[in-house]
Amino acid sequence: MSFIDISCVEFADLLASKAPAPGGGGASALVGAIGTALGTMVGNLTVGKKKYAGVEPEITALMSKARKLQTELLQLVDEDAAVFEPLSKAYGIPKDDPGRAQVMESALKLACTAPMGIMRACAKAIELHGEFAKKGSALAVSDAGAGVAFCKAALMGASLNVFINSKSMSDRDYAANIESEAHGLLGKYCAMADEIYNSVAARLSK
Repeated sequence: MSFIDISCVEFADLLASKAPAPGGGGASALVGAIGTALGTMVGNLTVGKKKYAGVEPEITALMSKARKLQTELLQLVDEDAAVFEPLSKAYGIPKDDPGRAQVMESALKLACTAPMGIMRACAKAIELHGEFAKKGSALAVSDAGAGVAFCKAALMGASLNVFINSKSMSDRDYAANIESEAHGLLGKYCAMADEIYNSVAARLSK
């Protein structure tokens, strides 16, 4: 079953259930996709307007990038569930099974791939929101602010799915590398998202 093909109500009900998926990773990917879609919305409310004719080529290019990221993030909703399944099964292997450690290690590494992908996509989306907020229609600037807030939340949510798995890895060099990338993305893009959001909020308070 593809989680992105079911209704919002069904997704929320599944998320609230004790089913192993979707979980925080899939939810983060969906929130990121929604946040990215809000950027495209700003673009669609900008193109074709005489006032913004000078930036229309830039907005069109931004929209193309945002659509690709939205598609990628939606695919990551299902991918996150798929990469978690082997880990879910690995936890069920008896602890005295001699092959458990190797299976668990491989499953932990695989389970980090989707949330890292979500983080990378959300980082790119946050950059796009900075441009949408600056160059897009002033009538839709609140949507750029909401979108960047969603992308930041998705970035942070996905990071927790990285860290909960990396901390259990035996290969500490591998774990350190992905943790370093995750912390780097958090440090740079949470600050960037806050700056964009605050600039939007300041414009709306005038």
